[in-house]
Amino acid sequence: MITLSPEMMLLLKHFAPMFSERVWDWVQVLVVGAILAPGKRTVTAALQVMGLSAEKQFQNYHRVLNRAKWSALDLSRILLGLLVSVFVGLGVPLIVGVDETLERRKGDKIKAKGVFRDPVRSSRKHTVYCFGLRWVSMMVLASVPWSDRTWALPFLTVLAPSEKTNVANGKRHKTSIDWIMQMITAVRRWVPERVIVLVTDGGLVAVKLGLRCISLANPVIYISRLRLDVRLFDEPGPQPAGKPGPKPKKGKRQPSLKQRLADHKTKWQPLPIQWYGGKLREIEIATGTALWHTPGFDPLPIRWVLVRDPLGKFEPTAFFSTSVLLSALQILTYFIMRWGLEVTFQEARAHLGLETQRQWSDLAIARTTPALLGLFSLVTLLAYGLTDDKPFPVRTAAWYEKQEATFSDAIALVRRHLWTKTQFANSPGDQGLVEIPPSVLTGLVDAICYAT
Repeated sequence: MITLSPEMMLLLKHFAPMFSERVWDWVQVLVVGAILAPGKRTVTAALQVMGLSAEKQFQNYHRVLNRAKWSALDLSRILLGLLVSVFVGLGVPLIVGVDETLERRKGDKIKAKGVFRDPVRSSRKHTVYCFGLRWVSMMVLASVPWSDRTWALPFLTVLAPSEKTNVANGKRHKTSIDWIMQMITAVRRWVPERVIVLVTDGGLVAVKLGLRCISLANPVIYISRLRLDVRLFDEPGPQPAGKPGPKPKKGKRQPSLKQRLADHKTKWQPLPIQWYGGKLREIEIATGTALWHTPGFDPLPIRWVLVRDPLGKFEPTAFFSTSVLLSALQILTYFIMRWGLEVTFQEARAHLGLETQRQWSDLAIARTTPALLGLFSLVTLLAYGLTDDKPFPVRTAAWYEKQEATFSDAIALVRRHLWTKTQFANSPGDQGLVEIPPSVLTGLVDAICYAT
């Protein structure tokens, strides 16, 4: 039906073996259509932008999502391999960020929907709840040649319904932490030799996740926020000779981080660091090692880092790493990189129509949102291949000088390529020519390529 450019074929060929030959033809149409379509990312929108409004067998394209046999997990593994090979250099740690996002959805047919706190509309003083689907997304945190900030590139996303929803549907409940434990175990299996650093925000932190990370055959380093009131202990001393019973798992209780904040004897060190937004900022830190203990679990060895702002612009906070060998600067640098996840969620909504899809079957719902987030990474990979060492085109105006490329520039670049290099089988044979002034044509192309 379509003939793709060599660049697009080179990228997509990695995924082709995961589909039957017939389904693969439909998949290619949907992928290109989802990139080119502005507004809603429905199957019909993809078909319309591909010039297939008159396609009588349109139900085949819906079957790709709601019926066809293919494994989203296998596609995630392939996508991760591509991202690592392109954006993570040899000998460089693989930094993986995880976060939740809420897809606002209603409808009686959506079994997995639940009531969740809306993080966008809520504040510290005011909480807004809404119906929707909760997703846990794992992304590669890496640098791209055309930007100074860290980009978060999704490769694995799973649906995480609420406990109430799972009980109502007769399913065993898994928390977001449970899902992350499964996800990071799979990633370690897919990338067995790399140093992996897992970064989560304070809402997705638990001792049992840390224990899972350090228990893997090749341990994963886990970094996140740390509550100021967690129970911290020294390492246990040697077992006294002749004393019966099991060896103690922890030693003397340490002061809490909250107590260390109030203690004038705490030694604070100045530390200049690239803070959020890439600005150099000087903070003060105190750090040490301890065993973090939560009743019901074994103690978790950590390095903690307590941070305060000498200017008082933000409240003191704490972070930790399951690798006690990492420096405080390394721990904070890795954690700050996770801000890219928030940017990716925003840009996926703005430029890939996240939350506009309208599938109703369970299987299609479970597949569509992960596919759209994965499309973010596919676009980034293709943009990288199209630019190589060439300058990256950035949209500017006389009244707005853009400092560096964003995802809107990446998808615009890819769209221009697809519009000019993709051959559509339904193109008319009679090529009547219509003269359009160059300035008008440029404006039309620019508008459609940057359409949201």
